[in-house]
Amino acid sequence: VQLVESGGGLVQAGGSLRLSCAASGTIYGISFMGWYRQAPGKQRGLVAAIILGGSTNYADSVKGRFTISRDNAKNTMYLQMNSLKPEDTAVYYCKTTNWGMDYWGKGTLVTVSS
Repeated sequence: VQLVESGGGLVQAGGSLRLSCAASGTIYGISFMGWYRQAPGKQRGLVAAIILGGSTNYADSVKGRFTISRDNAKNTMYLQMNSLKPEDTAVYYCKTTNWGMDYWGKGTLVTVSS
């Protein structure tokens, strides 16, 4: 499974961005897809996830501002980020669990200026 993120960039506080994660390869056993982020000097943490069955969960810090979605026909996952804050600045990674194995993308940088 290969994952490629896109959509990061520089945005002012209060702005929006939509991240995409395109998956390729043998992806018929996916049970989990999620977005993580890692800010400088901090550990990587879960931002939002879609698990088998379609339920979603979010980190408390992004609830009501971020929305995770998935387009099965395009094998792509999205993260719509609204009302961005400077503390959302980080490298955002997508992750999938396919037949019990974890796969990561290389990340996309999101920078939110105040």
